[in-house]
Amino acid sequence: VQLQASGGGLVQAGGSLRLSCAASGRTFSYYAMGWFRQAPGKERDFVAAINWSGGMTYYADSVKGRVTISRDNAKNTVYLQMVSLKTEDTAVYYCAAVGGSHFYIRENDYDYWGQGTQVTVSS
Repeated sequence: VQLQASGGGLVQAGGSLRLSCAASGRTFSYYAMGWFRQAPGKERDFVAAINWSGGMTYYADSVKGRVTISRDNAKNTVYLQMVSLKTEDTAVYYCAAVGGSHFYIRENDYDYWGQGTQVTVSS
């Protein structure tokens, strides 16, 4: 499956962004999806995950309550809605996919990765 992330940009602290990740190549609903992020000079970290149906989600503590992951299997797209953004949310955000019925939070669980979209939060 090929993944294309979009929706990043420059936003002021306290603002909102919605990231999208469009999938192509195989049946999207076969895949659990996740979002990760990598800040400059840091390792890539887990942000949020969702199972194939959207019925189960999981969030990193650092974003819980400010971020919502969702998916539209008819549109082959997964979303990451972010509100109350902080400067520490600045990073390149990556979407990822793995075949499976649950949700997955480890980077090594995922088989397919998008190219990343830059999110910059200014103070």
